Amino acid sequence: MASMSGTAIATSARPQFAARAQVVKGFSGLKSVSFSIQRKSFPSVRLQAASRRLQVSCAAKPETVQKVCEIVKKQLALSDDAAVTGESKFSSLGADSLDTVEIVMGLEEAFGISVEEESAQSITTVQDAADLIEKLVDAKSS
Repeated sequence: MASMSGTAIATSARPQFAARAQVVKGFSGLKSVSFSIQRKSFPSVRLQAASRRLQVSCAAKPETVQKVCEIVKKQLALSDDAAVTGESKFSSLGADSLDTVEIVMGLEEAFGISVEEESAQSITTVQDAADLIEKLVDAKSS
């Protein structure tokens, strides 16, 4: 049996119906979902509205998120016990626009990538940064 659950919805399907697609008109407040099929877990996915379409993108690997958290702590001179998670907003951690630029530069150096200015401006959370890094690293290795 397959199931999908999230902050706002929960649904399950029998295996014979799992391949059928359902059209969803929209979500209110649903940001990410996790999948598990027969006790096997899969990475969380983030949902993003994109011009009347629902865009689903895989969330970054936990190792990437952790490395980004460490870089953010270092760039912002936060203590080791400071709580920084994927959901942490740079602004909530005390970062201003210059700090955010320095964080992006640190991420570029650590991961060997180059982040376009337009993409850098869309980063507001640690998870946003980790997702972008995974996308750029995958594109670079292709």
